Amino acid sequence: MSLMILDKEALASMVNALTAGYASQGGAVIGPRAKGSQFVFEPISDPAHLRLDYDTSILPPKKALQPVEERLATYTMQGEPSIEAVIEAKPTVLLGVHTCDLHAIRLLDKVFSKDHPDAHYLKRREQTVIISLECLEPCDEHSFCKSMGTLTADEGYDLHLTDLGTAYAVDVATEAGEKLLSKYATAEEASEEDIGRLNQVLSAKWPKFTYRLDFDPAELPGLLSAAYDHPLWEELGERCFACGSCTNVCPTCYCFNVVDEVNMMRTEGERVRHWDSCQLDEFARVAGGENFREARSERQRHRFMRKGKYIYETFGELGCVGCGRCVRTCVASISIIDGFNTIHESV
Repeated sequence: MSLMILDKEALASMVNALTAGYASQGGAVIGPRAKGSQFVFEPISDPAHLRLDYDTSILPPKKALQPVEERLATYTMQGEPSIEAVIEAKPTVLLGVHTCDLHAIRLLDKVFSKDHPDAHYLKRREQTVIISLECLEPCDEHSFCKSMGTLTADEGYDLHLTDLGTAYAVDVATEAGEKLLSKYATAEEASEEDIGRLNQVLSAKWPKFTYRLDFDPAELPGLLSAAYDHPLWEELGERCFACGSCTNVCPTCYCFNVVDEVNMMRTEGERVRHWDSCQLDEFARVAGGENFREARSERQRHRFMRKGKYIYETFGELGCVGCGRCVRTCVASISIIDGFNTIHESV
């Protein structure tokens, strides 16, 4: 819609105004803040806590839209049995989202809208304004966003910030973003000089990122189809501890389990869903004790297939955005990018 310039000093005032304004609506501003030597997406009440210079977060910002645990319904068995849906959504600003995570959220929007729309996710998404952030430096050696085409984005956000040194260039992409900026900040229209500076910054960032995939990612679905019986899966299965860490930190994983939590008298209860992992030993166990992906090699294969083939076939986008979180957190040092390259070399 337009390109604006926001001085960095004005950003603190904007965050102050946002936190006060959204708090008055029962909402929150969620952004990256330090937790020890790492970073997490948590509610921001003080602009001093906001760390837009963060490398990556432990858990992806999707947790604001798909919580680790959430109530779906409450019910009672007393008198006339009844059940009532619970949709816990509040006005939210999701601030400082890197472009890889932005691509992941766009995929989740498709996932939770297709066939059987998920009212819980969609209501939360409807009330969320996303302010994303252009990455100008690699998070670390595990990032491969450039290979996956997620190093930049031109949609999926309401406002998009690019650091120009003393100010931010603000790409205003939606009406919601325009309203938020005009209400909570003082920004100026970008001049020709500002646009030139923005182009310089964007051009300078690309050489800093390396391609780590040895082939075009569009080849992944076909390569994985041919690699169903590849010996790599046995190798990875022997190394894997089935801890589920890789999927817990993945911005595009959306598997969940649903449980009923009832009181001791079994008269009232809640239906709750929480994140689950296809890498856990019990994930594919069904009635009678049968487990249709009992071997860890089968589960590793399933994870790779989901990221490079199955999700693409269903939603038209690859299920890996190159954030590198799964590699960072894996205690067995299993690298999805190494796996993809191994398959490419040998298929």
